[in-house]
Amino acid sequence: MTSEPSVLVPNSSPEVVTAGLVLLPEDTLGEVLRCPNVLAHPLRATAWLIRMLFGLFSLTLLLAVIAAIPLVNILALGYLLEVEGRVGRTGRLRFAFPLLEIAPRFGAIVVGLAGWLLPVWWLTQVLADYRLIAPDGDATLRLAWLHRVTVVLVTGHLLLAVARGGSLGCFVRPLKNLLWLIGELRRGGYFERAEAHVQAFVSQMRIGHHFWLGLRGLLGGLLWLVVPSGLFGSYHQVDNVGQLLVMLVGGLSLVLVLAWVPFLQARLATENRMRAMFELGAIRELFCRSPMCWFIVITLTSALSLPLYLFKIYLLPSDAMWMTTLVFIMTIYPSRLITGWAYHRATRRPRRVFLLWHWFWRLAMLPLLSFYVFLLFFTPLFSEHGRRVLFEHHLLLLPAPF
Repeated sequence: MTSEPSVLVPNSSPEVVTAGLVLLPEDTLGEVLRCPNVLAHPLRATAWLIRMLFGLFSLTLLLAVIAAIPLVNILALGYLLEVEGRVGRTGRLRFAFPLLEIAPRFGAIVVGLAGWLLPVWWLTQVLADYRLIAPDGDATLRLAWLHRVTVVLVTGHLLLAVARGGSLGCFVRPLKNLLWLIGELRRGGYFERAEAHVQAFVSQMRIGHHFWLGLRGLLGGLLWLVVPSGLFGSYHQVDNVGQLLVMLVGGLSLVLVLAWVPFLQARLATENRMRAMFELGAIRELFCRSPMCWFIVITLTSALSLPLYLFKIYLLPSDAMWMTTLVFIMTIYPSRLITGWAYHRATRRPRRVFLLWHWFWRLAMLPLLSFYVFLLFFTPLFSEHGRRVLFEHHLLLLPAPF
């Protein structure tokens, strides 16, 4: 492990080996554009701000929907680890939003679909009321005909809007969409071009990379957490002294594991090696170089994770789970950012701090994490999952309440 500062060399070669870190050209994908000068270009700065806010909203919504789908939510974990790894390699926040370039397109499609499907839904509800009151009435028959025509026209318009690009402008100009389709068909080769555009769009998402990274992060985290969590959750008979002792051993083990696993995952994400998940000696060395920052990270991540257990008191239906995972993503994303930043900061330090200084922060972690584990002991009492909640560790594993 070397300690020299890292320098990002974008798009210079397939991979650039710098001082201790491997910085990839992919780190520059989705780079946040710099804000124009507010005084010189106020309109451009306002447009930049609106686009960034809409992009962040769309990105968060996309991750929330993905996190609500079992197995597919490994993609969400992989993306969060990718964010953590980028910050760990570069130390720069503007590289921490890989999908920010394409996320606004998802947001525009969601807004466009909702804008057209809500009136159709309202018309469907009205037709249902008419059929309940007067199923054979003239008004009901006319409304049913209007409903069928509306569904066909809206469906065709939405398909053309998405095929044309899915921007907000495509959803409000149905006639132009139709003329565009006629022109494309006359030109020939439309389906080949559409296939190429879809493949390019999907390749930007790097689905395979994110899934593989998320799977390794999940398995590595489970290998560290499953045994302490199992021991910690074994106590369920008040008068059983043996179970009490096992629970105390599991709680102490969980305190120690929770002190290192966040940074082991940061090392995995930064270096993209499964073996890095088990290099505890390297993590302990990095901690001794920047102990106060790591203590701050543990404090913030623990404080952010505890309120999320309240969302497990009552689980929403599966089709509405994204509303809960939205809160999880909004909480876990900053935690991954600051963990990656602390890891990068430690790699830039040339040597250890004073012995008493890093031991002071090491000992300060013990009561903090002990209190966290103490509160964690009571979560099965109000969670719908019971004792299984002790194995979920949503801040380190899947960003979902299940």
